[in-house]
Amino acid sequence: MAALMSARHTPNQNHLLAALPTDIFERLCPHLELTPMPLGEVLYESGGQLQHVYFPTTAIVSLHYVMENGASAEVAGVCNEGVLGISLFMGGNAMPSCATVQTGGYGFRLNGQLMMEEFNRAGPMMRLMLRYTQALMTQISQTAACNRHHSIEQQLCRWLLLTLDRLPSHELTMTQELIACMLGVRREGVTAAAGNLQRAGLINYRRGHIMVLDRLGLESRSCECYNVVKKEFQRLLCDALH
Repeated sequence: MAALMSARHTPNQNHLLAALPTDIFERLCPHLELTPMPLGEVLYESGGQLQHVYFPTTAIVSLHYVMENGASAEVAGVCNEGVLGISLFMGGNAMPSCATVQTGGYGFRLNGQLMMEEFNRAGPMMRLMLRYTQALMTQISQTAACNRHHSIEQQLCRWLLLTLDRLPSHELTMTQELIACMLGVRREGVTAAAGNLQRAGLINYRRGHIMVLDRLGLESRSCECYNVVKKEFQRLLCDALH
């Protein structure tokens, strides 16, 4: 069973790992551990010391900031385009946010010391990780601006589109309560926004399942933040990933 699972999940399903030169990929491959990432699992607590970095393949992980009163909001999402644990090689060695699995799946875990050894060679790994970090910073800053200046409906459209880009289908499992937690807004606001999108024929929402019926329509109702983030990832990582 373990061999079958390993055959279905390979490190090069993560775009950053797949973009590494063959010699670096082969050097790291024996140390990459296939790791289940079930829905709701906390990979990092805020302020926790990092022992590993994670390269998701089929899981989507939400980075969110938790306030003292327990309220939280997502600042970024990471799937097979990225890596979790950038604080390790950026010098902080502790996550300022919490990393929780938003969509269950798998990823690969790498020991932090091995990651640092490769990063400190100041070669392709370092350049790729720094480019990804800049793209992630764009996503975080754009999310902050979006949450401040755009309507809940626009925020929901942005969030749905970014999530869809990381899924193999047009359907996602997510309750309105969880979406409200991601966006840092009241559930009633998400209910109203989702109702508007459903009446417009853009989505179908039922019992925690959202099916996107009209992606172009969803893009037209979204704010500019979705395209800003998407284009920045393409600009910084397109050459490296192809």
